[in-house]
Amino acid sequence: MSDRPHLLLVDDERSIREPLAQYLGRNGFRVTAVESASEARLRLNANAIDMVILDIMMPGEDGLSLCRHIRETSEIPVILLTARTEETDRIVGLEMGADDYVLKPFSPRELVARIKVIFRRVATGGQRVTAPDGANYSFAGWLLKTQERTLVDSEGVSLPLSTAEYNLMLAFATRPNSVLSRDQLLDITQGREANAFDRAIDNQISRLRKKIEPDPKNPTLIKTVWGGGYTLSAEVRKL
Repeated sequence: MSDRPHLLLVDDERSIREPLAQYLGRNGFRVTAVESASEARLRLNANAIDMVILDIMMPGEDGLSLCRHIRETSEIPVILLTARTEETDRIVGLEMGADDYVLKPFSPRELVARIKVIFRRVATGGQRVTAPDGANYSFAGWLLKTQERTLVDSEGVSLPLSTAEYNLMLAFATRPNSVLSRDQLLDITQGREANAFDRAIDNQISRLRKKIEPDPKNPTLIKTVWGGGYTLSAEVRKL
């Protein structure tokens, strides 16, 4: 069995899809290239995919819809390919769970570099965050259980967390009411292999807020500190 990462490339433009698939193949990846979201869904169900490279603008189901589906059903990293230059369009993609985006036209070499950054981060994810002595943390009606890597609400319902969500929650719980920048959060939770365009932390914060905030659009627990980063605004007890 090949140990090369398996990429799923989804782009309806043959003139981009085929040369890019060849380039990625020459740079150490296995590549499955398809032209539509429907084909991509079939491949995702049939194959072990390590990352999806996804064009936003496609006929039929667009890339944003497929990105949402991928994020709802898996933790497979997603890089968006987009010709859209408006910041709001890029933010929408990131909020739907994309790990990065590349603006068309782009350098294939740059894309390979970003793919490798994400794979390195995935490979080291969670290694820099550990709970001292297996401690649990109580805050605002929630209990973070480090052995089970779950959150338990005030009614005793257990909420499973992804590795990224758990690492973030642990970082906040061990540093309550401290402002943590994006760079610090990357260092703490994943080992920073990021570049100036990295918005992975923002994606993960958004997902975590949807799980624990009464109103994720107006968060009261994980607050944004403009120009600074994020903070857990709650009293935390170590149990």
